[in-house]
Amino acid sequence: MNQERLRSILACMAERGLTQMILTDRNSIEYLTGVKNNPMERLYALYISSEREPVFFLNKLFRGPKTMPGVRLVWYFDADDGVKMLSECVDHAKPCGVEKDMAAHVLLRLMDLKAATSFVNASFCVDSVRGRKSPHEAELMRKSSLLNDEVMAEVVGRIREGCTETGLASELKDMYQRRGAETAFTIVAFGDHGADPHYGPGDTVLKPGDPVLLDIGGIKDGYCSDMTRTVFYKSVSPKAREVYELVRKANETAEAMVKPGVRFCDIDRAARKVIEDGGYGEYFLHRLGHSIGQSVHEAGDVSAINLDPVLPGMTFSIEPGIYIPGEVGVRIEDLVLVTEDGCEVLNHYTKELQIIE
Repeated sequence: MNQERLRSILACMAERGLTQMILTDRNSIEYLTGVKNNPMERLYALYISSEREPVFFLNKLFRGPKTMPGVRLVWYFDADDGVKMLSECVDHAKPCGVEKDMAAHVLLRLMDLKAATSFVNASFCVDSVRGRKSPHEAELMRKSSLLNDEVMAEVVGRIREGCTETGLASELKDMYQRRGAETAFTIVAFGDHGADPHYGPGDTVLKPGDPVLLDIGGIKDGYCSDMTRTVFYKSVSPKAREVYELVRKANETAEAMVKPGVRFCDIDRAARKVIEDGGYGEYFLHRLGHSIGQSVHEAGDVSAINLDPVLPGMTFSIEPGIYIPGEVGVRIEDLVLVTEDGCEVLNHYTKELQIIE
C-alpha cells in the first residue's frame, strides 16, 4: 500500500466529512496497492478508512498478493456473496464514499443491505490525487511519450502507395510491442475520413492528395501516451494547408499559456479564438483536451466549462482540430506536463506540415 497516496486521499475525504470509501476502479486500486488486475465483471474492491485498516477484496480466480502489510486481504469464490462480504466491513452508522463508475449492481446491493447511512460520490478524492503526478510518474509519462514519438515516426515512414487504413493500423501493434509497450488505441483516417474525430479505420486505399490523420497511443510501464499528427500524401491543397497552419497555431498558442494558476477554460478559449478568427470556428467540434495518466482519459479536461486552475504535476492533452465534412479533417495533439512555472511538452515529433512522397 502506498501510504503517502493513501494519506492524501484520506485527507481529502476528511475535508468532505467522510471517514470511509470503497474503490472499485482497477486503476485507482493499482494506484494505491501496486496490484494490476482485470477482474472483468467480478467484484474487485478496496475499502479504505481513517479509522481502520484497508480491506482488499479479490476473486480467487485471479492471481494476487499472498500478503500485504497493513491490509486485510479477503478472497472469495464465484459462489460467495462478495458484495455482502464487502458490506460487512463498512461502518453502517456513517456515510460511505464510492467512485463514480461503481457498477450499479454493486451499489444497489449495498444500498439494499443498508451498508451505510448514505453513499456519496467521492471520486474527486482519488482523482485529484491521481491527477497530480509525482516525479516518478512524470518520468514514466515522459518515457511513454518519447516511445510514442518513435512509433509516430515509424508509422509515417510506412505511408505508401496502396496501403489501407486498417493495414496501417494493424502495423502499429507490432511497433508498440517491439518497444515493450502495448497499443492503447488507434485512429488512422485517409482523405475526408479525418473529418470524423473518432473515425474507425476501414478498407480505404490511400490516394494522392489525401490527408492522413494519425491519432495513436500506447501504454508503457502502466502509463499512457496520446498524440495526433496529420500529414499529406503526395500533395496538399491550398485549403488543407490553410486549415493545417491554423490548427498548428491554435495548438502552439494554447501550449504557450499553460502554467500553474491559469484556468483550463481560458486555455480552451485561447485555442478556440485562433480557429474562430480564422473563419473555421464551427468546425472545431470538441473540447481542447483531456487529462491522462494510468488511463488515456482521466478525470478533468481542458474545456469551456472547467473553471479549475492548472496545478503542477497535471498532465493533459492539447488537441485542437478542424473537421470539414466531405473535405478535410486536421488535428494536432501533444501531451503537456505542468511544471512549477510553465509546462513541458512531452511530444517532440515535428508539427511542420509534411508531404509524404
